[in-house]
Amino acid sequence: MTTPLDAFGPGVLIVTRTDVANATPVNIGYAQEFQPEFSATIKELYGQNQFPLDAARGTVKVTGKIKAAVLSGIAWNNVFFGQTTTTGGIKWNYQEAAAIPATPYQVTVVNSATFDKDLGVTFAATGLPLVKVASAPATGQYSVSGAGVYTFAAADTTLGVLITYTSTVTTGQTIPLTNQLLGTSPTFQLDYYTTRNNKALVARFNQCQANKIAFASKLEDFIMPEFDIAMFADSSGSVGKIVFPEVA
Repeated sequence: MTTPLDAFGPGVLIVTRTDVANATPVNIGYAQEFQPEFSATIKELYGQNQFPLDAARGTVKVTGKIKAAVLSGIAWNNVFFGQTTTTGGIKWNYQEAAAIPATPYQVTVVNSATFDKDLGVTFAATGLPLVKVASAPATGQYSVSGAGVYTFAAADTTLGVLITYTSTVTTGQTIPLTNQLLGTSPTFQLDYYTTRNNKALVARFNQCQANKIAFASKLEDFIMPEFDIAMFADSSGSVGKIVFPEVA
């Protein structure tokens, strides 16, 4: 009999879509935690006495919780969204500084050629927000065109402003969040591996679905996305396997 396994650390998690052909295995993103849980219902048979005469196990639910250390769009899409991703996306241009010039009291933002959406303007000196209007702004107001041209009031000439807006980019990856039919979700195989003292613990869950992705941003801490998943049997009736290093 070999020495039993003692494990340490979160291990490695790989997901592979099972609802599409030739899916590429994807690392979930430097796993911080992995907690699978097997939970069964027990039905007791009672007679006239206090304690049950018999008990039988009913349905078994297999769930899991994953916490990752990095933000991976590829992993999120494979685990939860199952969308067709696109290259590119939007870029934040946060508080781009400018001074309101004389006639025509307009500022063209740096990324006007790829301008996307206005996200507000504040006065640089006071931090007070300007009010957006459709046209002909008065003091303390502004309007903006779809070409990224901001127009201000004549009375605000020479004042400094901070403009926040988005522009489109051709780098990165976008997951479109579309309103799909009920029951639509990606399925995936989950493979888990951890080792200590040259002894490995390996687990595979053949069919999984995620029912939650959450990520929290907070002061003085990293964003670590969390996934809740459910495991179920594949078409052959197999849920998966857990492989231990010892042989009894």
